[in-house]
Amino acid sequence: MHPLTPYTARVSTIPTSATRCAAALAIDEEPLAAADRLADVLAADLDGLEPSLLTLFVAAEHAGRATDIAARLAARVESEAILAVTAESVLAGATEAEHQPALAAWALHADGLEVHPFTDDDLPARPEQDHPALADALALDRHARCVVTFIDPFSVPVVKLLPSLNACCEPPPPLVGAMASAAQKPGGNVLILNDEARHAGLVGVTLRQRADAAPPGLRVDTVVSQGCRPVGPDLVITKARGNAIQQLGGRNALEVVQEVLESLPQEDRVQLQKGLFLGRVINEYKERFGRGDYLIRAVVGAEPNSGTIAVGDVVKVGQTVRLHLRDANTATEDLALLLDGQKLHGPPAGALLFTCNGRGASLFDAPHHDAAAITRAFSPPEAGERLAKAGKPYAETPTARQPIPLAGCFAAGEIGPIGGQSFLHGHTASLVLFR
Repeated sequence: MHPLTPYTARVSTIPTSATRCAAALAIDEEPLAAADRLADVLAADLDGLEPSLLTLFVAAEHAGRATDIAARLAARVESEAILAVTAESVLAGATEAEHQPALAAWALHADGLEVHPFTDDDLPARPEQDHPALADALALDRHARCVVTFIDPFSVPVVKLLPSLNACCEPPPPLVGAMASAAQKPGGNVLILNDEARHAGLVGVTLRQRADAAPPGLRVDTVVSQGCRPVGPDLVITKARGNAIQQLGGRNALEVVQEVLESLPQEDRVQLQKGLFLGRVINEYKERFGRGDYLIRAVVGAEPNSGTIAVGDVVKVGQTVRLHLRDANTATEDLALLLDGQKLHGPPAGALLFTCNGRGASLFDAPHHDAAAITRAFSPPEAGERLAKAGKPYAETPTARQPIPLAGCFAAGEIGPIGGQSFLHGHTASLVLFR
């Protein structure tokens, strides 16, 4: 555990006519005192407005007190709903408090917004067979703007649930969230929705614009940075079964992959030590494919005798795929390019970030990478310059103020949309921007 100095990093709001957010981070060994400080910051920044949604991220060191912390925060900051999850690490502003006893809180107020809470108890017994009931349970219709969910990885078959959620509403609203990461075995995570705490299942809210609300209402944009770079040509699966690809373009799949890898420059071959990945095109109707068009999955094995390669997902004949490499430089570049696109729309009122617990300092060899990159992207020039000095984000001082209220956690799996459909990802930064 790192040596700690108790502090609260304060994140300023950006007032708009309809939407206002606030966020705060507290690092302190006494969790209820930290909750009180978070409440003070949120209440001050919201300036008397009642949040539609209050979100709490509790680091693993405080998981045993998560229920008390959420109750304390909810008593101090009244909201329509409070959603909380325990995680390996938490973040707010430009600071990622990795492996420290920390709390992060985030609040959203939006005019004309309804919050529809749900748990796994509300879902139909067979969601894959009953899409109308699933849509009704989550209040998914044309007024839904976003679904935020926290899921226990040991008790929910997410790979079966997400396709049903994508299919039960057209077009589906962005489904975003995190797999709880505070525990290494079943029963150790804590998920909280209002006054109910769970150690399994899922909790979530659907943010909906009231039918009678004045336009423009809440706008939600998402960024899913998978941190991978494509190599070689696009290939078509011509024979496959389950997660095994037997042929690519009518040829032995393993031979095709080996040819692509042998054609790579030496610096790319070195990156193969970090693993080989396969990107599957989401929308086959596009004329050309670029960043954001591929769903990235790991190549998990190969069978030389049959020439088969195995990937971490179910594949089908006719799908277009491409090999990918992942490394710290590529992950940095990928996030920066995606943020450049969002900068065209101006700074958001607030943002939530769910980043993989395999990223952070272990991948980038420096702390605060994803949070600082997002903060820099929406900072005025002078703030960006200050952020870059000495590699130390200025959110580490108690009076520091950031251009956008950002909070989130390190997850055991990140949920976010690619090509209009939401998926479970790994080694990904999933960012939700509220405007």
